[in-house]
Formats: sequence, structure tokens, C-alpha cells
Amino acid sequence: MKKLFAFVAVIGMLMIGASSYVQAQDEAAAQPDTTVVEEAAPAVTEEAPAAPAAEEQSIHKVLKQKFIEGGPEFMATVLLCLIFGLALSIERIIYLNLATTNTDKLLKKIEEALAQGGIDAAKEVCRNTRGPVASIFYQGLDRAHEGVDVVEKSVVSYGSVQMGQLESGLTWISLFIALAPMLGFMGTVIGMIGAFDNIQAVGDISPAVVAGGIKVALITTVFGLIVAIILQIFYNYLVSKIDKLVNTMEDASISLIDILMKYNLKK
Repeated sequence: MKKLFAFVAVIGMLMIGASSYVQAQDEAAAQPDTTVVEEAAPAVTEEAPAAPAAEEQSIHKVLKQKFIEGGPEFMATVLLCLIFGLALSIERIIYLNLATTNTDKLLKKIEEALAQGGIDAAKEVCRNTRGPVASIFYQGLDRAHEGVDVVEKSVVSYGSVQMGQLESGLTWISLFIALAPMLGFMGTVIGMIGAFDNIQAVGDISPAVVAGGIKVALITTVFGLIVAIILQIFYNYLVSKIDKLVNTMEDASISLIDILMKYNLKK
């Protein structure tokens, strides 16, 4: 339930940002007249400092203009891939950061609890600690009375379950990584078909007829590749984070079994 709430909250924030972006596009449509006036003033007064601000605004306006020129059908779907992909990535980053545990400190507490209060005290320490490592330790300690072999099997089995939870959502992120450029390429193909339709309607091949359709076609591909690159960076970070957590769980599980063996030998 907490994961669902976090995912919905992240999507809500991204959707609000997207809606404000669309509103900014509508406001930008009413600004060409003002820019003409603003550009005419420097010609009379010859004020050079206004040039950097104009360049910064032009980059932002060009980006919005290209997004609009790409067409609402495919550009909207590419934008949705970016929104959902970022929402899943942010939710996974938050989950993985919360799942990170100081295993050395946890093992020390468990060893002290075993020495002072036995298995029940050690299980209470794991119960009060969040993260997959503590959950794995709890499953192993819960079967400590059955022997070290059973503890090892339970730790390995429950470790696989926790690893599956850590990797949850990565398949959807990889889907959006593959889907965004595909949608861009589809927009490119449809744009090229429109360009050839214009050639057929006019009956002549001229740059003015072909350039418009080809430009729109290439814009969808560019935005699809940009979305795929952004999501790929997040995906690789998540995979490296999960690998690190899995290695930590394996090392900590071996240390737990060593502690239980020492405890049993003392008993």
C-alpha cells in the first residue's frame, strides 16, 4: 500500500509538471508580438546586455516549439512514456534507499542479543529493523532451533523472495525504454508517408514540399531517443543499486550463519 501511494504521488507530481508545461506552450503562442517589440528596442537604443537573456529564452521556446511541431499524437505518447518511466524510477530509488541497512551494526546487535537474551531477543532486533536484510535474518532465526542447515536453506529461499521484490518494476521501466524510440520511429515513418503524399498531390519534388514532413518525422525520433536515454540512465543506476544490495544480503547471511554456529557451539 505504501508503494502504491508513493507511485501515485510521484505520477501526480509529474502530471502536474506536464500540465504546467502545456499551459506554458499556450502562453508562448501569445508572445511572438512582444518579442518583436523587444527586439526592435535594442536596435534603437543599442543595448548589448539584453542578448544573453534573449538567447536563454530562445532555447526554451525552441524546445517547446519543436515539441508542438512533432504532432500531438506521438509526442503525447512519448511524453507519457517519460512520465510513467520517471515515476517508476523515482519510486524504486526511494524504495531501495529505504531498504539499505547498516549490516555491520545489525549483526553486532544480533550477536549481543543472542548472548544476552537468546533467539527471541535476536528476533526482536530484526523485527524492529526495516529492510530486506533484517527480514532475511528473522526468517533464519525463526528456524534456528532446527539446525544450521535449515537456517541456511531458509535464508537462501527468502533471499530470493527479497531479490524479486527489489527488482519489481524494472521490467516496466525497460518497456518504456524500448517503447519511447519505437513510438518516435513510428512517427518518423508516418511523417515520411505524409511527405510522399504531399509530393504525389503536388506532382513535383521540391524542398518546400518534402522538408515539412521530414522535419516533423525526425522530431518524433529525436524526442523518443531522448526519453530512452534518460530512462536508461535511471535503469542502470537501479540495477547497480540492486546488485549492491544483493551482495550485501549474501555477505550478511554468511555472517549470520557464522554467528549462529558460534552460538550453538557455546551452548
